[in-house]
Amino acid sequence: MIKNRLFINLVLMLSVAATYANTTANTLVGTMKISNDSLRIAELDTFWAEVSRTVREGDFEGYKATYHEDAVVVFTTRENKSSISITKALSNWKQDFIDTKAGKTKNTVEFRFSQRVGDENTAHETGIFGFQSNDGSGKTAPKQFVHFEALLVKKDNGWLMVMEYQKSKATEEEWALLE
Repeated sequence: MIKNRLFINLVLMLSVAATYANTTANTLVGTMKISNDSLRIAELDTFWAEVSRTVREGDFEGYKATYHEDAVVVFTTRENKSSISITKALSNWKQDFIDTKAGKTKNTVEFRFSQRVGDENTAHETGIFGFQSNDGSGKTAPKQFVHFEALLVKKDNGWLMVMEYQKSKATEEEWALLE
């Protein structure tokens, strides 16, 4: 009886160990996938930090360089929903960058993510961005929170946004949940 229990326990332990050893996460392929995901996310974190820097410093050319030349921006947060080329969007935003660079305004943007999907050359990022503006007179507008999605491609070892989709307004509570 004791031998049978010992044998059954041994078989169960070996089965669990064999199952664990054969899971994707514990194979070379699984380790490479985790490594590639970590590398992609680290690169994308650097990308988003650069977007934040360009907005904060009023670096229009740097901001423009984060987009693919054929990128599209979709706005559905307003009553008048629209989809426009990045060229048109940048033209609309340029004065804000000039004013920020000249010290007339202060703008900041931060990003938090709820989902990050991709491979070594593509990414789909979902989250909320928080944007705040100070018009230079000391009057700071309330921070705006917006649900967004972004599609990115990796070209010449750098990430470029090909689509920015500003979906809907978010709340500060939703923002806090993504910390």
